[in-house]
Amino acid sequence: MPMRWLRLIAVPAGAAAALLFLAAHSPSALAQSPATEPDVLYIPTPQVVVDAMLDLAQVKSGDTVYDLGSGDGRIVITAAKKYGAKGVGVEIDPTLVKRATDNAKAAGVADRVRFVTGNLFETDLSDATVVTLYLLQSINERLRPKLVRELKPGTRVVSHVFNMGPEWPPEKVIDVDRSRVFLWTIAPR
Repeated sequence: MPMRWLRLIAVPAGAAAALLFLAAHSPSALAQSPATEPDVLYIPTPQVVVDAMLDLAQVKSGDTVYDLGSGDGRIVITAAKKYGAKGVGVEIDPTLVKRATDNAKAAGVADRVRFVTGNLFETDLSDATVVTLYLLQSINERLRPKLVRELKPGTRVVSHVFNMGPEWPPEKVIDVDRSRVFLWTIAPR
């Protein structure tokens, strides 16, 4: 079996613990193929950070929030429940899509949100007015051209922990519960 190298990244304490647990108990979880498996391990965004992300993006009832790597759906569910927004969660893991769909039904917002099993690099984002991310900086940087190309001017992009690299500095950065949240707005063309 070939040895695989891991890239070390700065993550919040809870995330680091989850990474160490997975590395110790499931080494294959850290060496997944990007074609069929997530590039990022699922680590839920704390609710206080979810609220801060949506507040920073100034989500309103007319918004459509896309969460790329939506996990259990908490971001789009909160956007629908708290602000009356519509939401789309894009998640590569069908088990998490099922969980998110069930969570939306339980929260009473299944009529305003949907979850799709898909690759975020292949998903059409043109309907989004807000995009939320909790990926890795390297993935954010790969995703940046797609965001700029597909999103309408004025669309807000919010990322938990990871920025978009030095070529696209954030407009605003806030610290929440030992996490950093970044905001960008798609510029007019």
